[in-house]
Amino acid sequence: MRLKIRYEQEFQTIELDAEATEELWVSLSLEGEGLTQEEKETLIQDTWEERFNRPDYNSWHKFDRHRGRSKAQPGKDDAEDEVDTNEPLMEEVADDRIFRKDELDRKERESYSAICDWVRKVLVKKPEWADAFIAVRMDGESIREYAARIGADENNITQKLKRAEKKLRENYKNSQI
Repeated sequence: MRLKIRYEQEFQTIELDAEATEELWVSLSLEGEGLTQEEKETLIQDTWEERFNRPDYNSWHKFDRHRGRSKAQPGKDDAEDEVDTNEPLMEEVADDRIFRKDELDRKERESYSAICDWVRKVLVKKPEWADAFIAVRMDGESIREYAARIGADENNITQKLKRAEKKLRENYKNSQI
C-alpha cells in the first residue's frame, strides 16, 4: 500500500507491506468485515487524511481560535514589550479568583481548621460529639456512613449531633467574633 502523508507543505508517499498495512488498520481502530484489500487501503488513506493530513492552518486555527487580544500589546509602549500577551491580565477577566486560587485555597483551609478548633474547644469534654459534628455536619458524611465507620448505632450518632448542636449554639452567642 502507498500511504500519502503531509509533511509541512508537501506530500510524501510511504510504501507499506501487508503486515504494516494490517497494523495501521488496527492502530487507526478501523472496522469492516469482508472488505477487499483495495477498499481497506482506501479507508485507511481517508482516515489518515481526516486525522493527520490537515493543513497547518487548521491546526493553528484549532490552537489559537479562542485567544483574544490582550490590552497590553507589545510595540505600543516600550515598558509593555516584555508583557506576555498569551494570557489575559487580571483586570481583563470578569472573575479574578483564578489568579488568586492558591491564596483562596489557603484561606479556606485556615478557616476550616479554625472552625474545627473552635468546635473541639467548645466540646472539649465530649470529643466524640466534636468528631461526629465535624464528620457529618462539616464534611458532609452521612450519619449512616459515619456510624458504620466508627461501629456505633445511627440513633446514638443522631442524639450526639443534637446535643453538640445545642451546645455549640449556646457558645456561639457568647463568643466574640
